[in-house]
Parts: sequence; C-alpha cells; structure tokens
Amino acid sequence: MLKKYNFYAGPAILPHDVLVKAQKELLDFNGIGLSIMEISHRSKDFEKVITTAESKIRNLLNVPESYSVLFLQGGASLQFGMIPMNLLQGKSADYVNSGAWAKKAIKEAKHFGTVNVAASSEDKNFNYIPKNLNFSQNARYVHITSNETIGGIQWHTFPETGNIPLIADMSSDIFSRGFNTSAFGLIYAGAQKNMGPAGVTLVIIRNDLVEASAENLTTMLSFKTHVEGKSLYNTPPCFAIYIIKLVLDWIESLGGLKAIEKINNQKADLLYQTIDNSRLYKGTAEISDRSKMNVTFRLSSEDLENQFIQEALESGFIGLKGHRSVGGIRASIYNAMSLEGVEKLTDFMKEFEKKVSG
Repeated sequence: MLKKYNFYAGPAILPHDVLVKAQKELLDFNGIGLSIMEISHRSKDFEKVITTAESKIRNLLNVPESYSVLFLQGGASLQFGMIPMNLLQGKSADYVNSGAWAKKAIKEAKHFGTVNVAASSEDKNFNYIPKNLNFSQNARYVHITSNETIGGIQWHTFPETGNIPLIADMSSDIFSRGFNTSAFGLIYAGAQKNMGPAGVTLVIIRNDLVEASAENLTTMLSFKTHVEGKSLYNTPPCFAIYIIKLVLDWIESLGGLKAIEKINNQKADLLYQTIDNSRLYKGTAEISDRSKMNVTFRLSSEDLENQFIQEALESGFIGLKGHRSVGGIRASIYNAMSLEGVEKLTDFMKEFEKKVSG
C-alpha cells in the first residue's frame, strides 16, 4: 500500500508510535480488562493518567506551581469567550489582530467589555506579524495568537507586556518549541493540531487570575470551577487526555522540547528552501514571520494548484489544499510529521516543477 503523509492542518497527524500503543491498549488498558473509554473518570486508573499528563506538561513547559493546568472542552473557540467572560469584567483588553483566529477571539471578547486592537496585519491579508504594538495602560490583559494556521505566520519573539497579563492561543504550536511559560498569564490550546485528538483543550492559567475572575458565572464557564475540581467537575474527554499523555511520553522519548524544536527547524528550513529556490512556488508569508508549523505557498495559477494538489494526493501526500478562505497550498508540519515526510514532499515538489516547466 502507498505510504500516506498527512499534512492536514487539524485534526492533524499523530505520532505513529502513539497510535500503535493506543491500539494495543484499546481493549485492555493497563491490564484491568477494560478500555480506557469505559472506566470511571474518578477511578484510580484514570486519575493516574490525568495526573501524569499534568506532571509531564509541567515538566516539559516548566510550569510554575503558581499556575493551574486544566483539561477542558469546547476547543479554542470556547476559550475565545470564556477568557473575557472570566477576566474582562466589563473593562478593556488589548488584542493583536494577526489573522482569522485572532479575529474570532476579538469578536467574542466584545461581548464582555471593550477591545482595543493593539495592532493588525489585515492590511496585507495577514501575511505578517504586526510589530508596532499600541498597548493600553489599563488593559486587563493582552491577547495574541502565537501561530496563525491560515496565514502561515508565527510569533518568534513574544511581546513584553510588563505587569499586564499576556494571554496566548497556542493551539497550533504548543510543544513545538521551548518558551518562558512564566511570561504568560494564561495559555490555551486545542489539542487536535499538535498535542492529541480533538475533544480536549489545554488551559494553563496563573492562579491569581483565577482568584480575580468574575463571580456568579454559569458553573461550567468559570475557571474557578475547573481549578477547584481539578478538571474533573464533570466527565472529561478521558480518551483524548489519555492520548495526550501518550504524546507527551513520545516527546520525552525524543529528548524533550529542545530535540523537537531542532527537528521542526530542519523540516521548516528544508521546505522553505525548496520554495525559495523555485520559480514555480511562491511563499505567502513575510520571511521573518514564517510559521514553522504551517507552510503556505502559491503556484502561478489556480489550475496549476489544483493539478499539484491532485497529483500530490495520488503520490500519497494528503491535506495540502490551502484553507478555503485563502486558497493556495498549505503543508502543516507539526511535531508528528517526520523529517522523512518533508523530504519526500520536497522531492515531489521538485519533480512537479520540472514536469510543468517543460
């Protein structure tokens, strides 16, 4: 059977070793004779899974004890509203508008207070990270999207916000590199791009923000509920959390975030070099802000792009069609995409260019 290489932006590729282990344990988890999907979320067996997953997150990201680690549901989209509902409290916050996901976060925040757009790259269709940031002195927090999957841009240096809490949607680049967790007041990430399957959202929140969050919220939308309940106030997505734990095991086995970051840099460098050395392919993002997770590029015509996508599919490269809102080509090269997969893709790209260039 032709080997498939999965370049979908999300739900996205998972490590092969993780899938094999999950398959092996699917019917009999940890020798208990039951699947992880059919045991109580309050059992000792699942308690060990969720506490181990939290411990690994804390170790990999150097999360201080003054932060809580939560496994929630609803994806980043729920956090777009839940964060301002808890933290904005009718006041103002600064948002950097760097793309489609940032715009959605801005839209939801406006329901709960005043939004100051501190900077925007919409003038160039979100192909760069805004540099001139106009922060407010009285902002409750500053919100950024660390990696925009549609525009293929990424913050390589995070902004300094002083005493104002920095909040980041890291859905598409969490665990892809090292960074200073203590520089953030809150980090959130849907799992389905770089961490696990769809259905669980990681939230890392500084405890003083939890304590200062709004009172009298509906129970399930209060951060206090989930911190007090240790992510077990209601039945969590047990299987998804179990897979996250396996993915974290896999990251550790490779050498942690330093090793992952080195591989990710190699993959991105190879793919961007192929684009830059070509006459057929043209990158869409500003060079200084190019994402190392989502590589976006165009060909000279939509007909050629459609031909590229179809022939790539026939050659085993899946998920290369750009987002419907912008078109073009997008190769998502998350942690689980091997260097070999990117090498095979670049080989295909070179052969395709020779073919169509005559």
